[in-house]
Amino acid sequence: MKKTSDPSAPVFSPVSPKVYEYFLAEDWVVLAGRTDLDNDLLSLKTAGPNDWWFHVRGMPGSHVLLIGNQSEEPSNELLRQAAAIAAYHSKARDGGIVSVSATRARYVSKPRGAKPGTVTIRKEIVLKVRPGIPKPPS
Repeated sequence: MKKTSDPSAPVFSPVSPKVYEYFLAEDWVVLAGRTDLDNDLLSLKTAGPNDWWFHVRGMPGSHVLLIGNQSEEPSNELLRQAAAIAAYHSKARDGGIVSVSATRARYVSKPRGAKPGTVTIRKEIVLKVRPGIPKPPS
């Protein structure tokens, strides 16, 4: 479809990713993509440079963001909870302990010509967690 000045023509609007949303303690939010295209939008367009990005290692799964106050570092517990959500939204959901890669979103990039959902990461840490969804804060 071409963008035109015709008022009856469809208007293009930015696409928002469809995500699962989880609220954690201390006003931190976790977003998990639903499809490969949603993963791309989440990782490359929605994420701020200081947000944390997560993905299960070596298997298909959702790209997951941990978003909070940009001036604060998340606790180890918050990182582990976000990693558990990433493991839950992957093919490793029914596994035991799962390895999850984590890095700042600024270190996530898309190789030229790569299919949707494919990214490369740098400066990762690996968290070993059990897949699950944490209970919402009370």
